[in-house]
Amino acid sequence: MTTWEIVPQGPLRGELRVPGDKSISHRSLILDALAEGPARVRGLLHSDDVHATLGAVRALGVEVVEDDDGLIVRPPEGGLTEPADVVDCGNSGTSIRLLTGACAAWPFLTVLTGDASLRRRPMRRIVQPLRAMGATVDGRKDGELPPLVVRGGGLHMTQHALKVASAQVKSSLFLAGLRSGVMVKEPRQSRDHTERMLAAMGAPIRRTEEDWLVLMPPERLHAVDVDVPGDVSAAAFWLVAACVVPGSEIFLRRVGVNPTRTGVIDALEAMGADIQVYPVEHGGPEPVADLLARHGPLVGTRIDGELALRCLDELPVLAVAAACAQGRTVIADAAELRVKESDRIARVVAGLRAMGVQVEEYPDGMVIEGGGPKGGGCVDASHDHRIAMAFAVAGLVAPEGAVVEGADSVTSSYPQFRHHLEHLLG
Repeated sequence: MTTWEIVPQGPLRGELRVPGDKSISHRSLILDALAEGPARVRGLLHSDDVHATLGAVRALGVEVVEDDDGLIVRPPEGGLTEPADVVDCGNSGTSIRLLTGACAAWPFLTVLTGDASLRRRPMRRIVQPLRAMGATVDGRKDGELPPLVVRGGGLHMTQHALKVASAQVKSSLFLAGLRSGVMVKEPRQSRDHTERMLAAMGAPIRRTEEDWLVLMPPERLHAVDVDVPGDVSAAAFWLVAACVVPGSEIFLRRVGVNPTRTGVIDALEAMGADIQVYPVEHGGPEPVADLLARHGPLVGTRIDGELALRCLDELPVLAVAAACAQGRTVIADAAELRVKESDRIARVVAGLRAMGVQVEEYPDGMVIEGGGPKGGGCVDASHDHRIAMAFAVAGLVAPEGAVVEGADSVTSSYPQFRHHLEHLLG
């Protein structure tokens, strides 16, 4: 287990290109694996989670070749093939949920599993609707927990009104529906990377006046080249760091600013943050911008409803920003945080309290009294990459710094994080 000792070291200044977007990296591999013809993917995030997806598509018969200009994805003629062994998704919930949907459409047997953490994460949210489409999906506790055994093929068109907005569930159903058609409705809109990429590949997907997303089986799914933009979830740590560490100024190049993902920017601006957004021309379906963040005073705010959904992954580091603000911040409607790589609500509350921050825990969030950390503390990241990076940022402003245990987990999404931190500290 890796332990970081983070101490205040002055301002962070400089320019960065954050790693490629994790969500888009997963989808570029899976969707081009299902398409006709080769495709090139540039800027793919090289992390443990994305490598799990890469290994999985190779196990399904897809040839993926790496060269100096990225990767080339070549699907097998006739579609995916049955894997010869169990498919290991590591710690990646995106991998197992999206791949379960993709495999459900094909008439063969697939067994998907992951590490101890992934095998504790809920899967019934995809298992039940896939069963309703005609797939046979089994798992521990009647499909609640991995490993998942998928016997695919023979699906039929169905409608699914989701109780909780989830891009992973929605995407899983779309991947299954590529051969049968599917209709999905969410209570709130989750990130829409899958819909954008499917439309770019020629899939007939549309939104009705009643907010149903309707996907009909395409005659052909055309492979598309993908230039993966920088991950706004990775950028979030530097945006917050720039805002809370006195004297800081950080410029981030070519970050994805899909409006379903920019809740972190909106939340920080509601707190009074000095963030500038400079749109960049980009040929793909995703909007891209350069971001400039500077230190300045923050005030407490309320993060709930649609805004909480649009910055769910960034809420741990936004909680650090809230601890450094003046006044009270309320985070609500975020119960989904409890079933991530760790119980992120409990982990954030414990970490902030260890640093002397007054915070109250609730089932769907927390209330944070600002004013800044009062001392240092030892934080157990519980092998959760976003908790580890959030409290590395907190250690930069805590009077006695922070000791972050379980920081090896950052390799799942941001292997260069420590190097980039050292670069910005000069």
